[in-house]
Amino acid sequence: MSRSSANPSVPESAVALRDALRRGEVSAREAVEHFLARIADRSDLGAFVAVTAEQALAEADAADERFAALSEDERAALPPLHGLPIAHKDLVDVTGAPTTMGSAALPHPVAERDHPGVAVLRAAGAVSLGKTQVPELGLNAYSENLIAAPARNPLDPERTAGGSSGGSAAAVAAGLLPVAPGSDGGGSIRIPSLACGLIGLKPGLGAVPTDLEHGPVDDFGAPRLPVTGPIARSAEDAALLFDAMAGSPGTALAAVRAADGLRDLRIGVSAASPFETVHPIPLWPGARLAWETAAERLAAAGHRVEAAGLRYDPRYAEAFGTGWMAGLSLLELAEGAQERLIPYTRVFRERALARSRDAHLEAASALQEIAADLRRQWGAYDVVLTPGLTMPPPRVGAFLALDPDDDYRLQCEWAAYTSMVNVSGLPAIAVPILDVPNPTGSGTLSMGAQLIGRAGSEAQLLQLAAQLTRATS
Repeated sequence: MSRSSANPSVPESAVALRDALRRGEVSAREAVEHFLARIADRSDLGAFVAVTAEQALAEADAADERFAALSEDERAALPPLHGLPIAHKDLVDVTGAPTTMGSAALPHPVAERDHPGVAVLRAAGAVSLGKTQVPELGLNAYSENLIAAPARNPLDPERTAGGSSGGSAAAVAAGLLPVAPGSDGGGSIRIPSLACGLIGLKPGLGAVPTDLEHGPVDDFGAPRLPVTGPIARSAEDAALLFDAMAGSPGTALAAVRAADGLRDLRIGVSAASPFETVHPIPLWPGARLAWETAAERLAAAGHRVEAAGLRYDPRYAEAFGTGWMAGLSLLELAEGAQERLIPYTRVFRERALARSRDAHLEAASALQEIAADLRRQWGAYDVVLTPGLTMPPPRVGAFLALDPDDDYRLQCEWAAYTSMVNVSGLPAIAVPILDVPNPTGSGTLSMGAQLIGRAGSEAQLLQLAAQLTRATS
C-alpha cells in the first residue's frame, strides 16, 4: 500500500479512534487499512518484523460483521477495544504469526495459540497487525538483532529507538499504530518511550493479571522482573490500553480525565542511581533540564516537591547483572545454534552457565533484600521523580560495535534509573518533557523523566503524566 492508501478520516488518537469505531463513523477495515498503509510507507524504520495483513483484514471484517448485527443500543456492550489496530512484540506468541524472539539461534514457529496477554487484548476487540522488532531474547536496551533490520528512532532514524519494545515505540511514535502493548523487565517499555518521545507505563507486578502466569519470583527466587504495559502518545491513550490489559475498562481513563483535580502529593526528587557504585553515571545537560523542568511543573500543579536523600545498596549492580543474565543458563539450544547468537548473548550465556546454582541463588536473595529496601525508601513519598535517560539515544550500531562488557556498561549508563523499579515490583511511568536540539543532526530529540509510584498507583501515575504533558500544550 502507498501513502495515498492512508485514510485521513481515521483519527490518530487511540481514544478518538475507539470512539469513532464504536459509533460506526470508521469501520474496523478502514482503520486496519489505514495503519497498514502507514506501516508500508515507513518500512525504513524497521519497526515491524512481520506484518500479518491478510489475517488482520479478516479479523477487521469479522469485527465489522459483529458490529452490523447489533442494534444501536446493543453496541454499548461492544468489547472496549473493538476494531482497534495494535501489534505485539516478537517475544510473545500471536496465533498465525511466527515467533522469532529476535534470535537466529532459535526456531521460528508459527504460533498455534495466543500468549495469555495477547489473548486478553484479542478478547477486548483489538486487531493485531503483526510483530514488532526486539533485541535478541529481549535482553537489550536497543532493538537490533541478526534476523531483521534494526528499529530506528522516528525523531532521528540514525539513532536507536531503544529496547526491548523498540519496534513498538517506533511504530507508535511514527503513527504506524495508535497505541501498542510492550513488556518491561529492566526498562523495556520506559527506555524506548523516553527515546521516542512517548508515554510508557510500567505497571507494578500483578497489576496486569497475566504477568503473574509464572508466579512472583523467577526460577532462582529473585523478584520476577517482566511486566506488560502500554506505549502511547498521550496519557489518555495509555490509560485506554492499560485498562484493557488489566481487565478494568474505563478505570484509569476516568482518572486521567479527572487529572486536574490531583493535588498535594509528596514527591521526592533524586538523581541517585544504584549503578553509581561501580562507575560514574553521566547526566547530559538536556536530560538534567528535562528532570528539573518536570519537578517545576509538578510544583506548579500543586504538589509538594522536595529533594530525596536516597542511598542504594552497593550490591545492586553485581546482583542485578547476575540476576538479569541468570535465565540464559536455562536456555536450551540445538547443536551448533550457539554460534548464531550475537556475541553479547553468547558471552553472557557462557558466564551464566559457568556460575554455580548457589551463586545464582545468592544473587536472587540479594535482589529480594534490595527490593525491600527500595520499597522502604521510596515509600516515604507518594511518588519519586528521577531523570529519564541520561543522554540522547546512541546511534544504531553503536552498542553492537562494542565488546559485550562495554555494551552492557553503556546500557546501564544510558538507562541508569529503570531496572531498579523492576526489582522493586512497583509501578513507574516515563513521560516526555522537553524537545531539545539534536546535537549531531537536524531537528529535535525528546528528553523525559520517570515517576515511580506506590503499589497500585498506576492510575495516579497516568494522571501525573497528563498533568506534565498538558503543561506543554
